[in-house]
Amino acid sequence: MPKNAWTVLQNGVLLVDVREHSEVEACAYSSPAKIHLPYSELKARFAELPTDQALLFACHSGKRSLRAAAYLSYKGYTRVANLEGGLVAWLAAGLPVQGKRCNCSLTD
Repeated sequence: MPKNAWTVLQNGVLLVDVREHSEVEACAYSSPAKIHLPYSELKARFAELPTDQALLFACHSGKRSLRAAAYLSYKGYTRVANLEGGLVAWLAAGLPVQGKRCNCSLTD
């Protein structure tokens, strides 16, 4: 899935990183269009997300982003998807990241 995600991100899909601030500071997805909206702030801030653009939710392992995508679907967003495997799968696929501590695993 990460390789497919990379392709759609190159074509206008917005990556929504729902990890917490410290996680993003350590290792960030490198994507042409991305926004950071921590899962802990999602319910209060989801209206900041565009309704006219496809959204790909991402986190460390794909669990928080799956919940975030489901929540946005419940709120009426129709173009949402989850990055299965999250940053762990992204790194395993050799996709680009930014940061100095990007050697994570599922146990992090």
